[in-house]
Amino acid sequence: MSEAFSGLKALVTGGSSGIGLAIAGRLKSEGARVAVLDLNPSPDEGVEFFQADISNDEQVERSVAQAVEALGGLDVLVNNASIGAQGTVEDGDLDEWRRVYEINVLGTVRVTRAALPTLRESDAAAVVTTASVAAHTGLVKRALYSTVKGAVTSLTTAMAADYLKEGIRFNAVHPGTADTPWIQRLLDKADDPAAELEALKSRQPHGRLVTADEVADAVAYLASPRAGSTTGTSLTVDAGLSSLRIVG
Repeated sequence: MSEAFSGLKALVTGGSSGIGLAIAGRLKSEGARVAVLDLNPSPDEGVEFFQADISNDEQVERSVAQAVEALGGLDVLVNNASIGAQGTVEDGDLDEWRRVYEINVLGTVRVTRAALPTLRESDAAAVVTTASVAAHTGLVKRALYSTVKGAVTSLTTAMAADYLKEGIRFNAVHPGTADTPWIQRLLDKADDPAAELEALKSRQPHGRLVTADEVADAVAYLASPRAGSTTGTSLTVDAGLSSLRIVG
């Protein structure tokens, strides 16, 4: 394993499970000091943990400041925390739409704002946001989720333009259907979980779910100094779901 992040400090939101846990582990394995910001304790004893609800201004400001102090600075921010949503534009009341937007979009805004003063002091500043193929691919019953993931994708590109001259890179990663706790919860609610799982697998061109580690690998590349000329872009990890049409 390389030491691409040796001497660097990273903060991962939503880093206690699923993709976020894999990201935190990957950055740590490559030499970074890592802090996790999450509602639930991190199972990884090798990271600093700070509890916060990213829909709460005060909690975000306090926890990011605590993480920066514990790490001794900040070079990498991974905006991974988010919640899922199902349904068409007619489903769910507007309070649900506001809640998902509050967490997925404004939560990203809050954490990034709190981290920017310290990121400006870094010579290797990078921010990576976990978006989704739903941001640019029409998926059935994903109206709300597609909306918020599209918003964070556009936000990422705008921030890349705003902070380019300050040396802070902003990129996004777009996972396909990944093997995460959220997907497991959807399967648990299905009438036939086994059939639903097979349907999700068959939707991926390579016939299986994307792994959390595969997404973490993409995030690690975008966040590392070896991607110093990569900013304002999105890296899709979906086995071609959003771009390939396999016939025969």
